[in-house]
Amino acid sequence: MTTRALLVTSSILGDNGQSNALATHFQQQAAARDGVAVTHRDVVANALPHLAIEELGAWQTPADERTTEQQALAAHSDELLAELRANDVLVLAVPMYNLGIPSQLKAWFDRVLRAGETFRYTENGPQGLIEGKRAIILAARGGQYAGTEFDSQTPHLKTMLGLMGISDVEVVFAEGLNMGDAHRDAALKEAFQAIDQLVEAL
Repeated sequence: MTTRALLVTSSILGDNGQSNALATHFQQQAAARDGVAVTHRDVVANALPHLAIEELGAWQTPADERTTEQQALAAHSDELLAELRANDVLVLAVPMYNLGIPSQLKAWFDRVLRAGETFRYTENGPQGLIEGKRAIILAARGGQYAGTEFDSQTPHLKTMLGLMGISDVEVVFAEGLNMGDAHRDAALKEAFQAIDQLVEAL
C-alpha cells in the first residue's frame, strides 16, 4: 500500500532556503523508500494571489450557475482541494517571516479552508470534514522561538489544520539557524534525523 504525501514549500529563498533544505531531505528519504509517493507544490514558484471577494463569490455560486470568469476563479481552490484530498499526509515546509507564516502559504490555506468543503459550521462550532489525514510541519527559524510567546506560527498552523479536521500533527523544528555555523549545523542535523524517523514510520 502506498502512502501519498503532499509536500507544500513556501520559502522565497529557493535553493538557499533552510525550510527548503528540510523539504529536500524529506523528499530524498521518501524516494529511498518503497511505498511512499510525494507530490510537491511550491506556493512561491506557483504563487496564488491574495484572496479577493470575486473568488469568494465564485465559491458561493452553484457550479452550474458560474460565469466563465467564476469558473476560472473557483478552479484555483478546487485544484488545491482535490490535491489535498488525494494525499494521506500533508507536509508543510515553513520558514518564519516576521514571526508568522509566508503570505504565499496563507494564500494556500485561504483556498483549502472552505466552509462546506473542508469544514462546516454547526450549533456546537466548526467541524472539520477532512478525515484520516495527518500533518508534518518542518519549521525553519533563524532564532529560537519554540515554546515561547514569540512562536505564534505553530499554534496558528495547528489551529488551521485542526479546523479542517487534521489534529494528528508532528512538528520538526530547526531553530537558531542564524546563530552561527556550529549552531546551524547541529540544528539541521537534529532536524534531519527527526525527518528520517518520520519518513520511516510512513
